[in-house]
Formats: sequence, structure tokens, C-alpha cells
Amino acid sequence: MAALDADEQRAQRFTWGMGAVAGVVLLLLLCLLCSRAFLRG
Repeated sequence: MAALDADEQRAQRFTWGMGAVAGVVLLLLLCLLCSRAFLRG
């Protein structure tokens, strides 16, 4: 049972990590798009 809990915790941490990375990438893309739009206009 303990091993299952550890695996589940590791999987959850991995999922949170991937979500955080995806969020940061999306935020950077948004900033890049906005800055390009402002510079052009």
C-alpha cells in the first residue's frame, strides 16, 4: 500500500510539474505576441 501511495504521489508531482511548465510556456508566448502587436502598432 505504501509503495502505491509513493507512486501516486510521484505521478501527481510529475503532472503538476508538466502543468507548470505548460503554463509558463503559454505565458511567454502570450507576452511575445502582445509585445509584437504593440511594437507594430
